[in-house]
Amino acid sequence: MAQFKITWSPKAQKSYIHIADFILEKWSKKEVKKFSDITSSTILQIAQNPELFIASKHKKNIRKGFITKHTSLIYKVKSNEIELVLFWDNRQNPKKLKL
Repeated sequence: MAQFKITWSPKAQKSYIHIADFILEKWSKKEVKKFSDITSSTILQIAQNPELFIASKHKKNIRKGFITKHTSLIYKVKSNEIELVLFWDNRQNPKKLKL
């Protein structure tokens, strides 16, 4: 199975850093490392199997994967590339999620 190229949108980069900073502020560097490792592992799984997570009801090429119970990853499947769109704190109002 071919592995898809992964790209990060500016919004994905910003939201990832925001969540990592929040974890560091509330907990520790150890927890940030754990979050980073889980994120890397999930992204690798998505690169190998883009259809691993549930597709959006509204946009068929958009999918939502779970990093932790508190964090989701929204990504877009393209022909030979996966674009990481946004890291989402699941405790936020889902109506605020604009893609």
